[in-house]
Amino acid sequence: MISRRYILKWFFGLPLLSLFPFQISDVRAQATQSGTGKIAASIGEFFAGEELQFEISFMFLKKVAVARMTFKRAEKKGRYISVLEGETVGIVGWLSRYRADTYCTVMEETEGGMRLRSVSFDENVRIGKKTRTFSHEFDYEKKKWTKRSTRRGARLRTVEAAIPEGKVYDDFLCASYNFRYGVYGPLERGRTYIIPTFPRKRSSKYEIKIAAKEKEDHQRVADKVGDEAALLLQLKLDPEITDSKTGIIDGWLSKDNCPLEGIIRDAILFGDVHGKLVSRIKR
Repeated sequence: MISRRYILKWFFGLPLLSLFPFQISDVRAQATQSGTGKIAASIGEFFAGEELQFEISFMFLKKVAVARMTFKRAEKKGRYISVLEGETVGIVGWLSRYRADTYCTVMEETEGGMRLRSVSFDENVRIGKKTRTFSHEFDYEKKKWTKRSTRRGARLRTVEAAIPEGKVYDDFLCASYNFRYGVYGPLERGRTYIIPTFPRKRSSKYEIKIAAKEKEDHQRVADKVGDEAALLLQLKLDPEITDSKTGIIDGWLSKDNCPLEGIIRDAILFGDVHGKLVSRIKR
């Protein structure tokens, strides 16, 4: 059965590209305009105050889960917090004991405010009254990565690993903001992007491809999306990870960097699983 944890992680974690074909040097050379129309002097200030809300559905079942993704300033200057919260609702919520997943990343600006990197990343899963938590802390000065897991408040284990010299770890939330800001490269249809992340199950990166115009036009008709959807991103994973026939996840982006819809194709037993943006707020 497909894990809703993967739906949340890979749909909402899809790196989001700007429609403006700037080069990285252009982004780094000037302040950027945020969604409020104000000039943002850094990547953190560009996204500060953003809140996105989504609904997930499959087959004939609408709104089987809801999710909210926020980005705000932390107490320490130059640090920011992003939280992705998702939970099942309705009949699916009852069947799954109202499972709730929460991902929280604390990030700090580097490279003069033009990039984010993960300082800590927490994953919390609650099913009924049972909870389990996985925590990651990154100490770049000491080159140490600490991993902790707990269940029902009791610590299960703590593991430490070395961070290689010059290595920076981006969790999937941090990576999505870096991508939207142009950190990994300029926008080009047909181009593939390598997204770094901390090692999980022998993988330390994944690939995102911006579909060519012909593929985009064909899929636009098939997905019945309107003109507000500007670009099609395609993420290819091992089918075992997504519990789908192809392992393909598609994401549609608006003209101003915002994710509009994500689709896990051919999920086993479920068909296409859809996530759609229903609310966008810039505080």
